[in-house]
Amino acid sequence: MEKKQLVKIFTKIDDETTMNNFFDEIFTERELNDLVLRWQLLSELNNNKTQRYIAKKYHISLCKITRGSKILKKKNSITKKILDNN
Repeated sequence: MEKKQLVKIFTKIDDETTMNNFFDEIFTERELNDLVLRWQLLSELNNNKTQRYIAKKYHISLCKITRGSKILKKKNSITKKILDNN
């Protein structure tokens, strides 16, 4: 399956319960935890928390956080737009 096909499947689900159940079916608990952690660190960065603060809070490397920082600094970042609107 291509990424494009998976994106189409995700965009067809417009119900939170259905999406939650779908995530539980296709992702392992560890994969879901990784996604949640990624979103948390992006949110923290967007709320002006320092990379060192985030690394200490979540016990993760600065390298992982730097990637998130680059995403938010990217021109026309979709992630930044989503975080700013929540």
